Amino acid sequence: MSKAGVDQELIRQLAALLTETDLSEIEIETDNLKLRVARQVTATVAHVAPSAPAPAATSAPAAAPTAAEAASHPGAVASPMVGTAYLSPEPGAPTFVQPGTNVSEGQTILIIEAMKTMNHIPAPRSGKLTAVLVDDGQPVEFGEPLFVIE
Repeated sequence: MSKAGVDQELIRQLAALLTETDLSEIEIETDNLKLRVARQVTATVAHVAPSAPAPAATSAPAAAPTAAEAASHPGAVASPMVGTAYLSPEPGAPTFVQPGTNVSEGQTILIIEAMKTMNHIPAPRSGKLTAVLVDDGQPVEFGEPLFVIE
């Protein structure tokens, strides 16, 4: 089929569908037409320049480790896959764990949804969970630190 014979309205509808469903591409095929519509998805990364540290009070409790500190922490629990992290078994339910919780090896500490499959992520070791480094519903990458268990 020539370019002049392509249904421009169909392409617009497919492009709108990509945006509505947050897909990156759609392909359809009929007897005499094969059409693929794709959009480029870019991730935005914000880099913030560190500011001068404020003087710390002598009785202030230790702050939660930053993501950079947590990645190198020996107790860091890294994401085993790419997906969306959920801290509770269902919306409105209490979280699996909170900072200060003692966890047992094999205990579910969060769920990562990947390709519409809910994957229960177990604690790799027993100990005290000292930091939660992700928010509920946050996209996570493979190897990204999720928790710190000491």
